[in-house]
This record gives sequence, C-alpha cells and structure tokens, in this order.
Amino acid sequence: MESIREIIHAVYPISAASFAKLLTWIQYEECCKEETFIRLNKWNHKEYFLLKGVVRSYLTDSEGKDVTISFFPARSVISPHVIRSTGGKSNLNYQALTNIQLATIDATQFRSLMLENTDIRDFANKVLEKELIEKVQKEIGLTSLTAKERLIHLRQQFPLLENLVPHPYIASYLGITNTSLSRLRKELTKQ
Repeated sequence: MESIREIIHAVYPISAASFAKLLTWIQYEECCKEETFIRLNKWNHKEYFLLKGVVRSYLTDSEGKDVTISFFPARSVISPHVIRSTGGKSNLNYQALTNIQLATIDATQFRSLMLENTDIRDFANKVLEKELIEKVQKEIGLTSLTAKERLIHLRQQFPLLENLVPHPYIASYLGITNTSLSRLRKELTKQ
C-alpha cells in the first residue's frame, strides 16, 4: 500500500480520501522474468503500477527483431490504457525483464473514479503528460543526439538499468547495435 502511495505522490499528490477510494479497487499480481504480460493485439483492460522490477514495452519489426520502445523501473506507472490500447487491444507488448510485482486496477473502474474525483483525474492527467513528454524527448534524442549522448542520457534516466537487463534491449532502445553499445560502454568506462 505504501509503495502505491509513493508512486502516486511522485507523479501528483492526492488526498488520503482519494487514495482510499482508489485503493479499494487495487489488486496485486506478480510476473516472472521474461514473461510478456501484455501482448500486442490482445485484450487488456487494466491500469498498472509497477511496485518492483523492470518492464519494457516493445514491438517486433518487419525483420523479426524486437525493438524496445520504453523502460519502466520499479515504483512507476506503466503507460496508461488509453495510450497503449486501441479498441481495448494492446498496441505494444510489455515484458517483465526481472521478476515483477504489480498493483492493477480495471481501466473502466479507474475512468469512473477519474470522472467523480478531481484528485484522481489530475493524477491521471499528469501521468499522460509525463508519458507524452518522455515520448517526445526520446524522439528528439533519436534524431538529434549521438549514440554516445543517448547512452549518457539513458544512464541518467535509469541509473542501474545496464546491470539489470540484457544489453540487446538497451541497444534497440537507443537505436544502435549491441556491438556499438559494447564499444560505447568501453569508451565511457575509460573516460
């Protein structure tokens, strides 16, 4: 319960009464490392708070290679249902990169809570705003930063990520090959 409160308050503080309303609808789940718990084109109707572990969103390109879109560290909100779904079906895959613990709430119930409670609505709007800002910053970085600069930025954004997840996922997120990532990591270690 305290982890959920911390996640919410890091985005947008809500009142104790609003938190109590939200908490009545929360359920808990665990997923094993490498489990894809949200699948592309499959029905998913939940909102997720990542309590422990690391998650990535990804797609498979036309050549059959996985391309990492986003990373989600422990104590974060996973992309809202309204962003990651069309007609109730997921637009992306979401995979546990470590064993994870999630708090979930039915998306329809969450939408109802948003309509009746301004605290929860303001929280949800901040989550959407944060998601949009992160997506735009990633796009700008992919077009205007060098691979080295993108790796430095990733390290600032996710300090321990390189120790927790397979490096090919990081390389695909950065838009480079795994060999290039290895070279850049060695180069940065020497500096």
